[in-house]
Amino acid sequence: MKAMVKRWIERQSDVDQIAALAAELGMMSLTARVLANRGQSSPASAYDFLHAKLNSLPDPDLLPDMEIAVSRLEEALVKGEKISVHGDYDVDGITGTALLVESLRAFGGDIEYHLPSRMTDGYGLSGAAINRAAQSGCSLVLSVDCGVSAVVEADLVNELGLDLIITDHHQAPERLPACLALVNPHLPNNRFPWPNLAGVGVAFFLLLSLRRRLRENGWFAERIEPDLRQGLDLVALGTIADMVPLGGVNRILVRFGLQLLDAGKRPGIAALKRVAEVTKVTCGTVGFRLAPRLNAAGRLDDATLGVKLLLGAGGDPVVELAAHLDRCNRERQQLEEQTLHEAIAAVDEGGAGEHSLVLAAEAWHPGVIGIVASRLVERYYRPTVMIALADGTGKGSARSVHGFHLFAALGRSANSLDGFGGHAAAAGLTIKAERVDEFRADFERVAASELNAEDLIPRLEHDGEVELSELEMLTVVQLAELAPFGIGNPQPSFVCRNLELISPQIVGEKHLRFRVQSQGIQLGCIAFGMADRFDQLHGQIDLLFRPEINSFRGRDSVQLQVADFRSSLS
Repeated sequence: MKAMVKRWIERQSDVDQIAALAAELGMMSLTARVLANRGQSSPASAYDFLHAKLNSLPDPDLLPDMEIAVSRLEEALVKGEKISVHGDYDVDGITGTALLVESLRAFGGDIEYHLPSRMTDGYGLSGAAINRAAQSGCSLVLSVDCGVSAVVEADLVNELGLDLIITDHHQAPERLPACLALVNPHLPNNRFPWPNLAGVGVAFFLLLSLRRRLRENGWFAERIEPDLRQGLDLVALGTIADMVPLGGVNRILVRFGLQLLDAGKRPGIAALKRVAEVTKVTCGTVGFRLAPRLNAAGRLDDATLGVKLLLGAGGDPVVELAAHLDRCNRERQQLEEQTLHEAIAAVDEGGAGEHSLVLAAEAWHPGVIGIVASRLVERYYRPTVMIALADGTGKGSARSVHGFHLFAALGRSANSLDGFGGHAAAAGLTIKAERVDEFRADFERVAASELNAEDLIPRLEHDGEVELSELEMLTVVQLAELAPFGIGNPQPSFVCRNLELISPQIVGEKHLRFRVQSQGIQLGCIAFGMADRFDQLHGQIDLLFRPEINSFRGRDSVQLQVADFRSSLS
């Protein structure tokens, strides 16, 4: 069932627009082509993309219910009320919680916080935590990265006589919770121009609006006004980890936040970088080195450890927390590999539909099934749901393929579910064990109605064909200036055809290294995780790759990071 052949899809843009961009902005044609392929087709929009500043961020009050939320928070600060911040257990929720707690305390607030346990509480607002907040004297509950589907929990807040402000970025269900304010850019009454914020991004704009209100009303006349820019490291960390599109507003937030992450002035970030052996922070190192360690707290242990790390003042406690999270991450990796092997065995034994995968088992840990679902999508290219069963109940994580809206699909399969929530590409669900088979059939019917055979072949998009001679050092350096790269702004990739192979070899057991030559130009190539394709390296090849600068022993050279290759004769 494994899909080996991939479709190479060229992104399309207008030749005249590319020429205008290159001429007016004084850039290489290849860079202009990439910008046009990202939708930056006019010189004005391309310039903003490259040079946008923090002062160009939209007005936060364009978000739904923002003014209501800010008025209530101001009242709580003025009256000295105790506020309980409720986050989620992933990196977005951890960073969003840390940002709110740190900033609201800097505003003078009396703040406590709670993050749910993946094992005992499940996703989102927790009834037990709400009761504890009431018992501890809180009069206001403020959520981050969760709450838009918390109808029952919102009713509990109201019964206890507390006020509830929900900030979230997940898709809204038909029935919304009864709360004082619901700040979510995906609501119909949203006027904010960029709806694809992460949860921590929504929290950041809440703080911007609140600070403005407090400033206007003289709150900082006798207090130091916090510089909210110092929290952009947390915003960038949560935004990258949550895999929201890195265009528009998110690009600005991440661009400046990465600078703070790289500087590592926050003690917890500095400690995390040390255990992760990160020297230069990029979107890649956040996604593959920093975020997994922070995420390990919520997957296997207590997510509040991540908040404590980020809020820590330094010294031994922070160093010990970072080391503990590193150990949790190694344990998570072992569990992930074991679960992946079991899931592959289940597929091989016939446990897969033609258009989707729904797998369930008692022994699976709910903290790793989301990661494993992503790896199964990479392997089989099917919408995939992994369900961890315990005591007659299942907790599921789902991941999707291009063009299949997962949240909508779960809505069409919801008769067998107890609950679900999420996005187009990722979602979570709860289900009774005896209804898994029913859900599997329902989900397969939905997938079959929306996906054809071509949809189930993996897509690799690229920015068109080039010659090796076009990939000069200056050009590749200029392409790198389009960073940060991620969802919505992928790293530039190109296709070269009819290349001569030189010295292919396996390195590090899992990877391939070789050189390619065309018209007298030679460049080095690295193909991570493709050692099993060594036998396919013969004759002339076509290459789909991402150009990058490789620094080795003080020397810089252009290197091609291979995404795929095929025989030029195919």
